Amino acid sequence: MRVLLVGAGGVGGAITRIAARRPFFEAMVVADYDPGRAEAAVAALNGDARFTAEQVDAGDEAAVERLLRWHHCDVLLNATDPRFVMPLFRAARAAGATYLDMAMSLSRPHAERPYEECGVKLGDEQFTQAADWEKEGLLALVGMGVEPGLSDVFARYAADELFDEIEEIGIRDGANLTVDGYDFAPSFSIWTTIEECLNPPVVYETGKGWFTTEPFSEPEVFDFPEGIGPVECVNVEHEEVLLVPRWVDARRVTFKYGLGREFVETLKTLHLLGLDRTDPVAVPGPDGPVKVSPRDVVAACLPDPATLGERMHGKTCAGTWVRGVKDGEPREVYLYHVVDNQWSMAEYGSQAVVWQTAINPVVALELLATGAWSGAGVLGPEAFPARPFLDLLTDYGSPWGMREQ
Repeated sequence: MRVLLVGAGGVGGAITRIAARRPFFEAMVVADYDPGRAEAAVAALNGDARFTAEQVDAGDEAAVERLLRWHHCDVLLNATDPRFVMPLFRAARAAGATYLDMAMSLSRPHAERPYEECGVKLGDEQFTQAADWEKEGLLALVGMGVEPGLSDVFARYAADELFDEIEEIGIRDGANLTVDGYDFAPSFSIWTTIEECLNPPVVYETGKGWFTTEPFSEPEVFDFPEGIGPVECVNVEHEEVLLVPRWVDARRVTFKYGLGREFVETLKTLHLLGLDRTDPVAVPGPDGPVKVSPRDVVAACLPDPATLGERMHGKTCAGTWVRGVKDGEPREVYLYHVVDNQWSMAEYGSQAVVWQTAINPVVALELLATGAWSGAGVLGPEAFPARPFLDLLTDYGSPWGMREQ
């Protein structure tokens, strides 16, 4: 397997450190718009000759396709933000390569009823091309991070091994992370965080299909394991709700994120001021007006999440809560994966949130390389058997857990 990794930021850098410990691939080309970032990611790997650095604009489909062909890469792993999903998705198909991402194509709210009906849903642009990928015998494995990704694997595992009938699947994400010296310092890309938190959240129900609600709706307190404890979680737009019902039979699917009151209020203020917008606005510059995206300005004003590890303390938990029936009796479980920032920093030099995101696509790549996972079309993690993934994740030294509720 020869992999083109596009994006050498926090998650991309963590991917290289994790992959460097595994023998399943022949080469990994690390490409970024900033060549210095790609070179730094490769330089950190102590001379591993399988890794090389390149410069590429993720929005330039032709350039990405040329890079895939030049290095004879058979897989494109997308570690950029969701704005670049579609150009990279198309470039991979044009080059005849397997495509893998950790987030799906962007949504657009319904023009008249944004908090009731779906407009363009997450992943819709990719799924419209599913038949073409399948016809060409190519695989696009979408949403293969931690959430979405591991959370979807948990949903498939629950359906296959733990339940006869599933009433509800609810992804629940929470943490007790703190960052020294900052009152507001998101542990993940603020661009992506704004996108998923301020868009209308999507809920799925049998008979009704997909529909939307108000941002931050239906608050609940969820008790997270391994010392994290109770965290208030709210509805947020996320890919699992669009993926799970395609392959797993459940009457209701939700995603709730433990953001905290202060974080929610900050996001609401950004929205109120229009600072969540992505369309450029004109601002005065030394040589005349300059057009900039307000959201990009917010991102530029905040610390890079990848650099926060030394200041960060605590744990992060990603998990899937499932309620249903087994052998005629009601059952409720929480399948989860916890990463302690102190451990991930000491072991890999990566902060917990980006490391937890990064390990899952590497596990998926190894399953594809060995043939344990295979397929064609545009497929989510739920389309594959869960047990090989969970066993290999444990083999990577990062075990998962299950709690009976």
